Parts: sequence; structure tokens; C-alpha cells
Amino acid sequence: MNSNWQPKPGDRIFRPRRIRHYRLRRVLGVPAIFSAGYGNVGSSIYYALGIVALVAVGATPIALGIAGILFIFTALTYAEGTAMLPEAGGSATFARHGFNDAAGFIAGWALMLSYIVTISISAYTIPPYLGFFWVPFKESPIIGTAMSMGIVTFLMTINIIGVKETSIVNIGAAIVDITTQVSLVVIGFILLFNPPVLFHRIIDNWPTAGNLILGIALASIAYTGIETMSQMAEETRQPEKRVPRALIMMIIAVLVIFAGISLVSLSAMTPQELASEWSRDPVAGIAASFPLAWLTGILKPLIAILAGTILLIATNAGLMGISRLAFSLGSHNLLPSALSRVHPRFKTPHISIILFSIIALLILVPAFLAADAFKNMGTLYAFGSLLAFMFAHASILSLRAKKPELPRPFKIGWNIRIKGREMPISAILGLAATAIIWIIILITQPYSRWVGISWMVAGLIIYYLYRRKKHLPLTHKTKDIADLQ
Repeated sequence: MNSNWQPKPGDRIFRPRRIRHYRLRRVLGVPAIFSAGYGNVGSSIYYALGIVALVAVGATPIALGIAGILFIFTALTYAEGTAMLPEAGGSATFARHGFNDAAGFIAGWALMLSYIVTISISAYTIPPYLGFFWVPFKESPIIGTAMSMGIVTFLMTINIIGVKETSIVNIGAAIVDITTQVSLVVIGFILLFNPPVLFHRIIDNWPTAGNLILGIALASIAYTGIETMSQMAEETRQPEKRVPRALIMMIIAVLVIFAGISLVSLSAMTPQELASEWSRDPVAGIAASFPLAWLTGILKPLIAILAGTILLIATNAGLMGISRLAFSLGSHNLLPSALSRVHPRFKTPHISIILFSIIALLILVPAFLAADAFKNMGTLYAFGSLLAFMFAHASILSLRAKKPELPRPFKIGWNIRIKGREMPISAILGLAATAIIWIIILITQPYSRWVGISWMVAGLIIYYLYRRKKHLPLTHKTKDIADLQ
């Protein structure tokens, strides 16, 4: 080829279009990550006690404690995985790199179910707290459920329009929430805590072994937030250091506050009261039990407003999280790109927001009539979240076996050697425990079994048809880990 060639007048020169790879801006620090995660955990405190008490009765603190141990194992797994793979997607990302695209889709689709149920259950527990201002919100299933559906519809609309949530709002809400919850624990231990009464309420109301295990499964709803923090890795400065730090902070805060709240709640009321009258607003039940009238007069409206606000933020965070997850799955050819398509005017993923909001509304419909709708939502959440956690643990173990040379800025300690590879004991125990509990839910809970399986089958059909259309193999890995290093 002649190196002295020059274009002549009239020649048209074609230049290849440059392809840009867009990434999310890395602007977040530890406070922003922690507050976003605690926004989910802090909101779950306002209903988790009641939903666990529905089946675990007197053993509610025990179920929460055992689930807390599993939470530690899972948080450590996510710390290693997110530091190693700092991109959005959470367990779906871990599974995609640890196994293949099909595993990544299954984990992501299960996680999507838990996000949807989070939207439903957070919205469902707002009206009981606002019942302080108007009793029918708490006592009428029709009025309360209709209001919950109205909240989801309202948030769907503003998310389509594109109202933004800032990290400053998250941090402020987390500070107010933690301050209130710690104050309740301290005041509760001073005014209500009675070890002999607590001991007898636990022993005299001990559940069957099956109900205790189910209670542990339902308690997993109390420890949400791990996935939210992992999803934000792609927007975090130095995620390999800051996400693990935020997760460790989360472990400490969650275990301390949940232990305190659960012990104070059973000192304040009987397990039967916690599981019936105060099941959807247990923190309000604690405030109503304080012996000082002036203190109760201050705390009851404060908790009503604070709980309603935090739960509204959590509902909105679920909508935002599911659209982000859909975008991540779509960008890796795990879901049709239509679900991550943005509105031409509002620049939001409107199709996924509308679709998943409608599903969240459908999950709320049985609450108009079914007395066990609250428990069913909890078991359905456990179905999706525990399946996602199983894939997270299994993926970390797989990556330890297949890619031991990968840089691990945060590496879980307490390892055992299996065929020359270091395997974290916490991930092994976490995988075994979550798998056993998930199988028990699958066997004993008809609602979550059939709805959960239907959801997964529908997703696999969509995945199969989409991959066939794109001429992609079902188990192909579209992006290697080396690309992230």
C-alpha cells in the first residue's frame, strides 16, 4: 500500500464510528453506601418482628439471632465478591463469572422477585403506622390495601417521570432512623426490659421445629440491604475498599439494633399480641407499651411519621433497584433490551418500572381478603432472596476453585483447603444453611412454592427465547473476569 497516498478532490472518506462504553460515575463513599443499605434494613425493622412472630412466636429473638449469623456469612461473601467484581448486579454478577450466563440469569431473576416483594411488603406496612392518625388505615384490610396499592402506583409514576433520590437524603434518613431506633432500645431496656418475664414468654410460647425454621427464613427479610450495597459498587470510589467497610459497618449496626429491638418487644408485649394486633406495626406496639404517658404521647406520632417516611423511601428504593438490576441484566444479554430501554423524554427505564410495579400490585391483591397475605409475602421474599444468596455463596466458592489467582482486595478469612484450594468456611456454611432453609420453604409453603416456581419458569422461558433470537448459547459467558481487572 502506498504510504504517500492523499485523498483527491471528490473522494469520500469513511471513518468507523467510535463505540463508547458507558460506565456509571464513581462518586459514592462509605457513608452513602452504608446509608443506602441501612435504608432497606432500617425499614425492615418496622415490620420484620411482626412477620417473624407470626410463626416463631416466643422464639422470635432466637430466629432473628440465627438469621443474624447467616447474615454475617452472606455479608462476608458479598464483601469478597463485590471487591473482586466491582460492577452492578450483585449475586447475578457473581454467578455469571463464577459459572455462566444461565446461572447469572437465574440469580438475577430470583433477586428481581425479592425486589418486587420488597416493594409490596414495604407499601403494605405503611398504612398500619399511619393508623395512629386515622384508625381505618390499620383496622380495615380494604382501606389499608387500597392505600398500599395507591402508594405503589404513585411511586411508579414519579419514577417514570424521573424524580431523583440523592445520597444526602439517604444519609439524613439513616441518621434519623438509627437515632430513633437506638433511643427506643435504650428507653425500652430502662422502662420495659424484664428478664424473668422475657424468659417465660420465650419458653412458654416455643414453636414447633418446623415453625422455628420457617421463622428463621422469614427473619431473612430483616437483613435486606446487602444486595443494594453491592449494586452500588459501580458508582463507588475505590469499591474494593469502601464496599467491604460499609458491609462490616452494616453487620455491627444491624445485629446490635435488631437484638435490642427484639428483646424489648417481647418485654413490652406477649408473642400473641406481637403476632396479631401489632404484627404489621410492631415498633408502634413498643411505643404504646411505655408506662409514661407523656413519653408515649411523643413517641407514637413520631414513630408513625418516621416509619411511614422510611417505608416510603424503601418502597421507592425497591423500584429504583429493580430498574438498575434490569439494566444490568440487559447490558449482559441476560434479558431483552426492551426492559432497560429509556423513555425518550424522561430518560428513565419506564418499561421495567411499569412492568414490575404491576407485578408488585398483583402481589398486594390477596391482602384484600386473605388473612395470611402478610406471611405469604414474607415467604415469597425468602424464596427469592435465599435463592440469590445461595448463588452468591456458590459463586465465591467456584471462583476460589477456578480462579485462585484473581486479585481479591477483600478476602474472607477462616479457610479450609479442599484439593489445594482455600475455601471460606463462612461461604460453605452459608450455602448449606440457605439451601436447607430454601428447600424447607419450597416443601412446606404452597403459596411461595407455586408463585416462586411460576416466576422462575416464566423467566427461564423468556431467557431461552431471547438467547435463541440473539443466536447466543444458553450457558455462554459474554464477558470474562479478565476484562474487569
